[in-house]
Amino acid sequence: MSTTSGAGALNYRNGTQRSSLRTQSSTSTSSGGQKSSVKSKSVLRKSSPAALGGGGSSKSGSGGDAGVPGRVRVAVRLRPRNGEELIADADFADCVELQPELKRLKLRKNNWDTDTFEFDEVLTEYASQKRVYEVVAKPVVEGVLDGYNGTIMAYGQTGTGKTYTLGQLGEEDVADRGIMVRAMEDILAEVSLEMDSISVSYLQLYMETVQDLLDPSNDNIAIVEDPKNGDVSLPGATLVEIRDQQSFLELLQLGEAHRFAANTKLNTESSRSHAILMVNVRRSLKTRDGLSSESNGNSHMTKSLKPPVVRKGKLVVVDLAGSERINKSGSEGHTLEEAKSINLSLSALGKCINALAENSSHVPFRDSKLTRLLRDSFGGTARTSLVITIGPSPRHRGETTSTIMFGQRAMKVENMVKLKEEFDYKSLSRRLEVQLDNLIEENERQQKAFVDEIERITVEAHNQISEAEKRYANALEDEKQRYQNDYMESIKKLEENWSKNQKKLAAERLALGEKNGLDITSNGNRSIAPALEEVSELKKLLQKEAQSKMAAEEEVNRLKHQLTEFKKVEASGNSEIMRLHKMLENETQQKEKLEGEIATLHSQLLQLSLTADETRRNLEQHGSEKTSSARDSLMSQLRLPQIQDPGNAEKPPVARLFEQVGLQKILSLLEAEDADVRIHAVKVVANLAAEEANQQQIVEAGGLTSLLMLLKNTEDETIHRVAAGAIANLAMNETNQELIMDQGGIGLLSSTAANAEDPQTLRMVAGAIANLCGNDKLQTKLRSEGGIAALLGMVRCGHPDVLAQVARGIANFAKCESRASTQGTKRGKSLLIEDGALSWIVQNAKTETAAIRRHIELALCHLAQHEGNAKEMVKEGAIWELVRISRDCSREDIRSLAHRTLTSSPTFLTELRRLRVDIRS
Repeated sequence: MSTTSGAGALNYRNGTQRSSLRTQSSTSTSSGGQKSSVKSKSVLRKSSPAALGGGGSSKSGSGGDAGVPGRVRVAVRLRPRNGEELIADADFADCVELQPELKRLKLRKNNWDTDTFEFDEVLTEYASQKRVYEVVAKPVVEGVLDGYNGTIMAYGQTGTGKTYTLGQLGEEDVADRGIMVRAMEDILAEVSLEMDSISVSYLQLYMETVQDLLDPSNDNIAIVEDPKNGDVSLPGATLVEIRDQQSFLELLQLGEAHRFAANTKLNTESSRSHAILMVNVRRSLKTRDGLSSESNGNSHMTKSLKPPVVRKGKLVVVDLAGSERINKSGSEGHTLEEAKSINLSLSALGKCINALAENSSHVPFRDSKLTRLLRDSFGGTARTSLVITIGPSPRHRGETTSTIMFGQRAMKVENMVKLKEEFDYKSLSRRLEVQLDNLIEENERQQKAFVDEIERITVEAHNQISEAEKRYANALEDEKQRYQNDYMESIKKLEENWSKNQKKLAAERLALGEKNGLDITSNGNRSIAPALEEVSELKKLLQKEAQSKMAAEEEVNRLKHQLTEFKKVEASGNSEIMRLHKMLENETQQKEKLEGEIATLHSQLLQLSLTADETRRNLEQHGSEKTSSARDSLMSQLRLPQIQDPGNAEKPPVARLFEQVGLQKILSLLEAEDADVRIHAVKVVANLAAEEANQQQIVEAGGLTSLLMLLKNTEDETIHRVAAGAIANLAMNETNQELIMDQGGIGLLSSTAANAEDPQTLRMVAGAIANLCGNDKLQTKLRSEGGIAALLGMVRCGHPDVLAQVARGIANFAKCESRASTQGTKRGKSLLIEDGALSWIVQNAKTETAAIRRHIELALCHLAQHEGNAKEMVKEGAIWELVRISRDCSREDIRSLAHRTLTSSPTFLTELRRLRVDIRS
């Protein structure tokens, strides 16, 4: 019985793809795709499944990700027999048999022998255009709307329906609309034309010349490659803004009218050029805490400096010219030259795909302009869907076989899908300028209002002082006048009384002398006595009046003194007002100076963040040149590029800012109230921590404590991700590992892992714990504080990068335990096995991700070195994985370690003898 297998559906939506491959085998197949038995006449061929994961948040300028693997997705579509084939091949069966429910295609070699192939989708001749779009193109279009690059391409023999599949306009019947028209309908339905933009270029590659289908005079467009990231662009192509579906249809009609076509034996309207439609989608995202400002009595400063986020996705739809044999197409003259050029470009594309499928160190992209244009589609950063079109006629079995094998090789190509996201700094600058103008106007209004208020208070104070002086002067004058009047009236009354008394006394004396003729001396004395008493009383009254006058003068002097004191107080108040006014001016100047410093610091932090992200991207692009062990380091993406010649080269921007601003000032920004300031500051610390020379200074300055406090007190996912990355960098030093454990770092990392959902955050946390797992002294404490449980809990994410760090941590822990058991300090079963890690290790030992598999194989070998673990490993089936590793592992050192472990363990040897398994080298 031959090997049979069924491939489950490979479906992905919004950036995720899941594949399942169920294989049932009774006898193993031989290598090279040979038949497994005499009875079977079919051979099943398949490519290795690879998940096309969703893109993490990777800003082209912030938080940069290396991307996630995504295999090229291939569908096969069968064209029904045409009129000629119905007559000529009436007595012959079709050369292909489709099994769409099993995603299989059988190719008849003869009446008794067939080859079986598996694809992601198998579309029969009855498949509708809508069905083809949904399974081939719609996932790629959705990815473009989310900010990823995408490619949809048709490949096949001339006349098998490539242009019908991609470029049919559906003018007579809307059901016939091809992928181009349907893709634009979905894009227009999702974007907002007020905030987003769609631009289209339509080109053809004819005779190794790129020509503009929208402007025929533009017939030699140059291909430009970015030296930094290798992106390919066509700056000379016409770019048309699309606002509605009708304008897009008119654009396609114009382009098709200018495309080269010819009549051949295989097709009356054979395309003689490769058509390339490029759709650029630019979408603006609404940020949660975008630019905002608050105006109240205490603050006019900008609360957030986060710029708007823009996602740029590019959809490339490629309608390849048909592959053909000259003798079948009947090409002659100029048509023959066209056919040669087409076949050469398609041959170059096939060579590139073969090199990518075989992981060759050199891929000949520069052999053809077609391969240069499709550099991002195969082995690049774009999601790619390929539809291969075939015909049923047995006369064209050779061309059909070649097309099928092209699709099979393409399924082995993996791309690293990346999110194209960046900050819209121009929009942020415009908004900041408007806000700055508003703040300046508000400040001027407040300054004017303050000056007006001071003037009003001063005038009011002067008026009150003048009124008080006038009131006191009037009161003093009235009082003085009243006392003088009273005094004069009293003097006048006294003089009148005295004059009357004198006259009365003289009259009485005269009367007495005339009447009695007596000596009136004595009697006169008695008569004068009452007058003297009255005079005495008048003198007393006069003295009292004099005393009253003196009291009045004293009161006047007191009031004058009070008036003088009041004037002094007024002068003192005026001087105090002037002093306060000067203090206010000084405070205003100080405030303006502080605002300038804050703005400068914001600018430096933003520049630093951009520089760090750029260096991170540069490092990622050159990361393929490093060794495989260096790629396994979690924080290699955060390290700054090293300087070749410190004596002559300019210092990197982070180092310059480090010297200019100072570490303490940067660390103080970790506690800033502004969330964006904290994010930029922690990015700076993370990049500084990537350099070993800075790690000791960061720890001594309290940077480690600040990073742990951010994990404890902050809920922002970005801060958690970057802080965990910085801690992972510091955890590469053994001294720092003990400090992290002493300050409760493993508990904070475990808590962060339990609450995080973002794969990149989990990757950073897993990397930090994995570094701690490599310290022999911390094994027991790390496990007791939940480190192993947190590491195993993160496998729920399923992201390859996270699983790679989990596997690395388990391998480090197992290695330390193996060393301890060899030294005699460790007895009993492994802590990993007690925590249930063995079952996960066995389940993932055959994973196709190389980084995960290598660490798991090392972990199995280290666990197997301790005899106390042997029984549990036999029970869980790990012995079979050890046997497989000892035979099939690609690394000789791991293969030798597995073989040595199996042969040195009595328990393993007994079990292998019982199972009759020979492990001799």
